[in-house]
Amino acid sequence: MSVTRVLVVAHKTAATPALLDAVRDRAAKGPCTFSLLIPNSAHGLHKFVDPEDTPDTEAAATLELALPLLSEAAGSDVEGLIGDPAPLTAIQDAVNLMGFDEVILSTLPARVSRWLHLDLPSKLNGLGLPVTTVTPGDRAPSSTPA
Repeated sequence: MSVTRVLVVAHKTAATPALLDAVRDRAAKGPCTFSLLIPNSAHGLHKFVDPEDTPDTEAAATLELALPLLSEAAGSDVEGLIGDPAPLTAIQDAVNLMGFDEVILSTLPARVSRWLHLDLPSKLNGLGLPVTTVTPGDRAPSSTPA
C-alpha cells in the first residue's frame, strides 16, 4: 500500500483546532505523511521591492509552534517548510519539487482571509490534486477532488 504525501499549507491558522482536526481525520483515512508549508510573510516595502529577501523569522516561529501540535495530530513527525511569499508560488514549488499527492489549505475565515479573496482554493485545483480547505469555525472542511 502506498503512502500519500499531504502538503498542509497554513500561516496564521497553523495551530488551530480546525486544522489539527483535519490532519487527524486525514491520518485516520490511510497511510500518509504530512509536510507543513508556511509561505514567508513579506511586510512593508518588502512586498513591492524584493519579497524573496524577507527574513523568515515569522514563518520559523509559526513552524516552531505548529509542528509539535500537527505531529501529535498526525501520529508521526511533520516536516516543516518555508516557501515563497506568494502562496500559490510556494505551493506550486513544493508540489513540483517534492511531489505531493494532496493539499490541505488552512485559511482565516472568509471575511478576513486574503487567500480566499485571491481565490486560492480554486487556483489550486489547477494542480490536479485533491484540495481540502479548512477555516477556523468550520464544522466540516470543504474538499474538491482532483
